[in-house]
Amino acid sequence: MSKVVLSLLVDNQAGVLSRVAGLFSRRGYNIDSLTVGETENPGFSRMTVVASGEPEALEQIEKQLSKLIDVVEIQKLERDASVTRELLLVKVKANDENRHKITEIADIFRAKIVDVSKESVMMEITGNTTKLQAFVDLLDNFEIQQLVRTGVTGLPRGRADGAEAFDSVINE
Repeated sequence: MSKVVLSLLVDNQAGVLSRVAGLFSRRGYNIDSLTVGETENPGFSRMTVVASGEPEALEQIEKQLSKLIDVVEIQKLERDASVTRELLLVKVKANDENRHKITEIADIFRAKIVDVSKESVMMEITGNTTKLQAFVDLLDNFEIQQLVRTGVTGLPRGRADGAEAFDSVINE
């Protein structure tokens, strides 16, 4: 099974997210992660979709996405040619005995402590999926009370990403 990260430039209109998600569900494919937000041009949004499946199925998904009228551009974000990030918030049960160990782990991973109480510590960390998973794995020795992840978002590196093509679409 393969994994693909797709960056979609889409029209910023109601119903676009539903149409993209519907394409996956109608074909029985799962979305591992989906993030969406407005770009520097309010007329467009950028969706980052992570999906797993057989290579042929993932290729078919990409072709079907390109047929949606609201999809302006699709870029595959290859691991070594792009920057991807994810945000994780985690609340860990803490007391006087283990609080120092928890903050040491946070420091090692450059996580930010965003809330402290007598019973817990909440941390925020950003990074690639591998870094976040390693952080969570180290926290397994403690009681994780709550955890949430934003999902992957990313952009291709440098100007070899086809940005020139986007310039002509955005400036029309």
